[in-house]
Amino acid sequence: MKNKLHYTILLLLVLVSKGKAQELSIDLDFRDRFEYRHGFNNIVPQGADPAALVQQRARLKFGYTSEKFKAHFSLQDVRVWGDTRQILDNDANNNLQIAEAWASLAFGKGWSTKVGRQMISYDDQRILGGLDWALQGRFHDLALIKYGNEKIKLDLGFAFSQNDLDALPNNQSGTIYNVTGFFSYKAMEYAHLTWKASEKATLSFLALNNTFQNIINGTPTDGFYHTHTIGTHSKFKFGGVGLALNAYLQAGEGPAGPPETPSTDLSAYLVGLEVNGKIGSTGIGGGFEIQSGTDQNETDGKNYSFFPLYGTNHKFNGYMDYFYVGNHANSVGLTDIYAKANFKLGKSSSLLVKGHYFSSAATLIDDTDGSEADKYLGTEMDIVFTQKLLPYASIKVGYSQMFAGEGMEFLKNQPNPSGLQNWGWVQLVIKPNLLKWSPKPIQ
Repeated sequence: MKNKLHYTILLLLVLVSKGKAQELSIDLDFRDRFEYRHGFNNIVPQGADPAALVQQRARLKFGYTSEKFKAHFSLQDVRVWGDTRQILDNDANNNLQIAEAWASLAFGKGWSTKVGRQMISYDDQRILGGLDWALQGRFHDLALIKYGNEKIKLDLGFAFSQNDLDALPNNQSGTIYNVTGFFSYKAMEYAHLTWKASEKATLSFLALNNTFQNIINGTPTDGFYHTHTIGTHSKFKFGGVGLALNAYLQAGEGPAGPPETPSTDLSAYLVGLEVNGKIGSTGIGGGFEIQSGTDQNETDGKNYSFFPLYGTNHKFNGYMDYFYVGNHANSVGLTDIYAKANFKLGKSSSLLVKGHYFSSAATLIDDTDGSEADKYLGTEMDIVFTQKLLPYASIKVGYSQMFAGEGMEFLKNQPNPSGLQNWGWVQLVIKPNLLKWSPKPIQ
């Protein structure tokens, strides 16, 4: 890994020594987060002890930009404090990894391409996002064809995933993909179009196809199935009021549910509306989101559960991550009604207060007698205080509490929940630019 880093730096320096309008940059993204967990991500039962941990990310980013060529390379170390024994001569948990490694070529008249491991983030990150809250982030290995002008931006993305064939037996035949994980795709193709219709209206459209390996009881088998997602994210301004709309449909096939089983016909939707404005220096907003689900007493064998795939799901549906963060797939869906206020406390600090009212979008069954249960799942309160320490450093303190309803007990299969479900955290973020160099070209 050290040799690779040396070669990368040398290559960047050579590139900088030639050409015009060049820039080399080196940036650091460092963050430490302490978490106290007693109900984060799931209900804890009576008598359960809370958990606590410190997570850390150290990401070093190298960037090169010229008139026709761009490149980016970043290394990151993501770990829990103490997860590797001291004085080992290697990192037993393989915490060091390549986060991004891509190159971009411009062809003139607005066209370019971008190839390699990269972050994909569009619109409000509902379907495709960088997932920066998770310290490891989310990155894709793919090729982009890009076009852009003042009014229109178009991205065409293409990905094809495969095991390292040299590490597998019979590596010269077949394309069975056995890298399992939450919605790990065999192939992906998408088109994303953003149209700035006016100063007050921006419309985005997404058409996304994912191809997944058939997996039965955890074992990859011959054949694939396809999930299609299409929809729009649109933003409008009316004076001092902003309006954002999400509307997506999913069709094709989807997994039947854990444990992984043959695919089923999929017909699902997401619709959401958010209104934002200001009262003095305080930002206020509210809205709703509905993600369709499958009735727990459904008998037709079809899947009606929407899943937001590769979005930054922590950003939506409550910070305690009860829904769609490695969970809640092929379930009863969700109706989320929320309100928020962001108070400016001074030049360098703010306080965000947000509340969510959750209910299931589809029929929920009472585990005790098999009858239909009340769809109400619970209410969550999120509070986040942010203090800017330096132009490149800040500290955030968060507290969240879930007031779970009886429906949440049925959904999470926890009939004996603790009376207090809460989560607190403190995060230090340091993101300085270490170098920005624009040399004169060699004559």
